[in-house]
Amino acid sequence: MSQISNALATRDQGPEGLVRQYRDDFTLVLPAHVKGETWMRLASGALRRDSKLRDVATRNPGSLMNALLECARLGHEPGTDAYYLVPFGNEVQGIEGYRGVVERIYRAGAVKAVKAEVIHANDHFEYSPDMDRPIHKPDYFSDRGPIVGAYAYGVFHDGTTSKVVVINRAYIDKVKKESRGSDKPSSPWVKWEEQMVLKTVGKRLEPWVPTSTAWRHDQRPAPAPEQPAERHAAPEPADDGPIDAELVD
Repeated sequence: MSQISNALATRDQGPEGLVRQYRDDFTLVLPAHVKGETWMRLASGALRRDSKLRDVATRNPGSLMNALLECARLGHEPGTDAYYLVPFGNEVQGIEGYRGVVERIYRAGAVKAVKAEVIHANDHFEYSPDMDRPIHKPDYFSDRGPIVGAYAYGVFHDGTTSKVVVINRAYIDKVKKESRGSDKPSSPWVKWEEQMVLKTVGKRLEPWVPTSTAWRHDQRPAPAPEQPAERHAAPEPADDGPIDAELVD
């Protein structure tokens, strides 16, 4: 058998073949804005690019299917900044990235802008309950020091501001500690700490702004519409920490 035939046989019997086998299941879950063929190619491409991911997926195909189904449910493309496929021990973990969280907020159509920033020890930062938005003045050309917190808020189409979420280092460390293998070199917390902090504060913002797994009316909203729109009421968060104009710790 030629090298090409061997490669094709390996592919068809490996995790890429399993992805194709369950194509209809993924397509049923995917929102209308995601093209099934593109999604399938991205999933297969992620497996081909990362030999360790492919090895783990081969040993534990069930974990790969679970991660991909969650990716499809959220309306993300696998192996991108919106949704990472990460080999961890003997299983594949699906991790929604900061971009994925923000994209789900934009899909609902109620928010025209999302502001999320990491705060470093040497940054100038001010926020109190009587302020509409934080004042944050980082000096990008000097040593900003270690990460001490983060904040996020949404801006509705009528110009009003959502709840402002501010998290401190203690809360960041708590979330990091609860993440499996967060101290390992392969962990996103080690490789991309700033992105994980942004994701953490983005998740804290979710209860205060509408989100959606699919684009409203199955299309992306205009880049920057200026007409006033009705403000959507945000649900009360089912979380145990204060996030309205307070540090979360």
